[in-house]
Amino acid sequence: MKVFRVKGTFPMGRSRKQPFEKEIAAEDEARAREILMSDLGSKHGAPRRRITIASVEEVSPAEVTSSLARAKAGIE
Repeated sequence: MKVFRVKGTFPMGRSRKQPFEKEIAAEDEARAREILMSDLGSKHGAPRRRITIASVEEVSPAEVTSSLARAKAGIE
């Protein structure tokens, strides 16, 4: 499994855009986007059409900082 770093913004309130950067373990880029949309929607109530993804990049195992992403990807 690969780890992707996803960056972008989502709405917090009526006028504030909250930036985010999240590392996600997934099979491919499309699945990483899907996991991110699901996660932000459930935790923050952000509709998918309002979430803006600026970039998705694959991260090498040595650069992964998220312990959750490391565990899901099987990186020790």
